[in-house]
Amino acid sequence: MCDGFYHFLYICFMEQEWIEIEAMIEAPIQAVWEKWTSSEHIQKWNFAHESWCCPAAQIDLREEGTFTYRMEAVDGSAGFDFHGVFDSVEEQEFLAITLGDGRKWEIEFVDLGQSTHVTERFHPESVNPIDMQQAGWQAILNQFKSHCEG
Repeated sequence: MCDGFYHFLYICFMEQEWIEIEAMIEAPIQAVWEKWTSSEHIQKWNFAHESWCCPAAQIDLREEGTFTYRMEAVDGSAGFDFHGVFDSVEEQEFLAITLGDGRKWEIEFVDLGQSTHVTERFHPESVNPIDMQQAGWQAILNQFKSHCEG
């Protein structure tokens, strides 16, 4: 009975729907990749709203490497660590990540010469509504786009 239950949970997790967001960034792939994977740049764009910030970012960009991004409200009222492990790193093309809570996150970078198309896919968490999660992650990706183009 237990084995069947765990198999059921595994199947539910693996077949979980993905949320997808995307942005067309008017910058070449080399600049986009650098700004996505550099701690100093991550701190400048990794937040959904100006009431939040990313005061610290550590990244070990390699397969089985880890990352931790500190997310905090600017007024100091809240904060958390967003972290995970890189499952796959294909330079300037693709990242596959397992987040600290076990969810999956993928980022695809498509080189279009002077622009780059970025697509993110992630498994939703179970606390917030899907549309809220999609809007929040899209807002962060929009901050990234602005950082790359600014």
